Amino acid sequence: MGTTQNPSQRQVAGQYPVLRMTSGQITLIGRWDNVAEALFSVNEGGSFCAQYNPDNTIVETYTLLDGEVDIEYRDTRIKMKVGETLDASCYDKIVTFYGTSDAEILMKMDADFYEQLFFETLTLQNEMDAVSSVDGYTYHHCDRIRQYAIEVWKRMDQPKSRLKLLRWGSYFHDIGKLAIPLKILNKPGKLTPDEWETMKSHSLKGADMMRSHPVEWLKDAAFIVEQHHERYDGKGYPYGLQGDEISIEAAIVSVVDAFDAMTTERVYKQALTVEEALAELKKGKGTQFHPDVVDRFIEIILEKKLPGA
Repeated sequence: MGTTQNPSQRQVAGQYPVLRMTSGQITLIGRWDNVAEALFSVNEGGSFCAQYNPDNTIVETYTLLDGEVDIEYRDTRIKMKVGETLDASCYDKIVTFYGTSDAEILMKMDADFYEQLFFETLTLQNEMDAVSSVDGYTYHHCDRIRQYAIEVWKRMDQPKSRLKLLRWGSYFHDIGKLAIPLKILNKPGKLTPDEWETMKSHSLKGADMMRSHPVEWLKDAAFIVEQHHERYDGKGYPYGLQGDEISIEAAIVSVVDAFDAMTTERVYKQALTVEEALAELKKGKGTQFHPDVVDRFIEIILEKKLPGA
């Protein structure tokens, strides 16, 4: 496969493209025998998932080079040993990696597939940076929603083939706020009726942004952005969908989005405790929120499987 010695030194020299993620950064090292190699420098507390799909890649392995990482598969969590390699083709469900310290993982995948995915994700960094420049809270909030949503998806045993949609739909659920004036987005106090209508438009504006995006597969996640403020009882927006008319992806984002908003301090409100926020979720179960999603999310929180829980 070729050598991957001293990738961090070469990265500093600027010889390789780097993908910055909130869970760490990925350095694309190169390809050998049509297999791409990349170094994932995982931050302590960061996480990422592997969902093997033979339609995309035959080779998909992860080797821990340094640091401490837990891997979780089918609700069983074990420590990965330095030098150990996980072959994703051996797993029929989602495998999650959790950085329990800063760590480095060598990833190998079929080059044609992985390089295209890598550079398309680099394009998405423009949107990530744009969200961060508008509102730092929104940037970090979106990443927490991504992590929360993936955990609920796994707990509900949803198809791993749709995890990619959930990952990006949940991360970009608030991308429409780029089109909301900052004086409304960060207003300390109650919005006027007109301001509230403007704020509510972010779900449709965000879906439009996704559907016109140059990354083709991102368009398929627009429905999550569009529906994440719908309510189980049909009193949400923009369409007043109810019950199973709302996609399970959007129903998950609705619950975890509300929890994160309630437990985060903003200029216009104080944060609730985790216990208070869970009580509010229970209160909204079957009215605002999908009841099964609430139950699964509360289970995860009580098991302290989420960041900050």
